[in-house]
Formats: sequence, structure tokens, C-alpha cells
Amino acid sequence: MRILIVEDDAPLARSIVALLRNAGHAVDHVARGGDVADITAEEPYALVILDVGLPDVDGFTVLERLRRRGDRVPVLMLTARDALDDRVRGLDLGADDYLRKPFDPEELEARVRALGRRRGGDPVPELRVGSLVIHRSTGQVEVAGRPIDLRRRERAVLDALATRAGQIVPRDLLQSEVFGFDEPVGPNAIEVNVTRLRAKLAPDGPEIRTVRGVGYLLDAG
Repeated sequence: MRILIVEDDAPLARSIVALLRNAGHAVDHVARGGDVADITAEEPYALVILDVGLPDVDGFTVLERLRRRGDRVPVLMLTARDALDDRVRGLDLGADDYLRKPFDPEELEARVRALGRRRGGDPVPELRVGSLVIHRSTGQVEVAGRPIDLRRRERAVLDALATRAGQIVPRDLLQSEVFGFDEPVGPNAIEVNVTRLRAKLAPDGPEIRTVRGVGYLLDAG
């Protein structure tokens, strides 16, 4: 997924970015709530992780602005506050989940996975396309019962294609879901990862087809 972290605590933000990138997500980070509206209007984020206690505009106000303009991106709010009124306020404003600081990294990862499944309309923990099985809770991938070892970005490309199996996924959309805006992207980065995936899925996995000038399609049949 493409995830936006809105957190002014720099060490915490770095640890969340590293954790989620290691899990295969494309992650961007900003420290100011006032930057969120412009960024989310331009980028196709699947999830926003939003701190309540921001220095310029608090997280409640950021969330309210997003929902007021009709932005339905899932929002996971982080807070150091334990007041019930704050949690109720956030949920009433349109937050999808709440996590209190300090939190366990495994719990954050689990909540991110759950929100990702909910957004895709598919709550099951396994994604199946023919002989391909992606275990979302563990990140393990199997083809015809054999495990395959994928690099972080290979897994991100495969997940993006598998969630849209049978559909053409534009190259630009793939790139936006795999790479954050501060990550270096070579001109052939997507092609390199697709080539590696094809080799690992062969001979008994679904085929990744190239639609010239447009993008890629994972054969659902």
C-alpha cells in the first residue's frame, strides 16, 4: 500500500517508516498537519496514519478537513492521550481506527493490514489468484504449494497486481504504490521487479502480462 505518516516526533516517524517499508509498503512522511490536504489530493494513498498532537494543526482538524471534502481514505489515529472523549471524537469525525502510544510494532502492522483489507473490500487474510496464495498476515507467498522468496518491492508489486487480478494496472499507479516520494526510482525499476516476479512465479503460477504503453495485468484465469 501507499501510506502517509503524519507525525512530528522524528525518531518515532523514522521507526514507523522503516517498519512499514520493511513490510513492503511505499511510505511517505510529513511532520505538519497543514501539509496533509495538498499531499493527499495529489497522491493515491491507501492509508493515513495521523498523530493527534501535531504542532501546527491538530489531528482532529486534519481529519475533519479530509472528510469534509469527501476524502474517504482510511485513517489510523495515533495518540498519547488516554481520554475516552478524545477517542470518541476521533471516531465521530471519521477515523477508522485508534492506537495509543506507546504501541507494539506488531500491533501497528496488524492494524495496517486490517485497514488495507477493509479498504479493498476483502477482509480475508489470504489472497488467492489461481495457484498463487499471498498470506497477508505473515507476508509469505506460495505458488502451487511451494513457498517463494520475494524481495520487499517484488512483494509490493505482486500485491498491487494480485488485488486487481484480471485488470490492467497502469505503470504509474504501480510505481506510486511501490515507491515513496523520497525513494530513488530508476527508469526501469518496475520492469526489473516484474521480470524477477515472472521468473519466480514460473512455471506454475499466474502470468504477468505486459500491456504495451499502459501497464501490467496478472492473469486471473
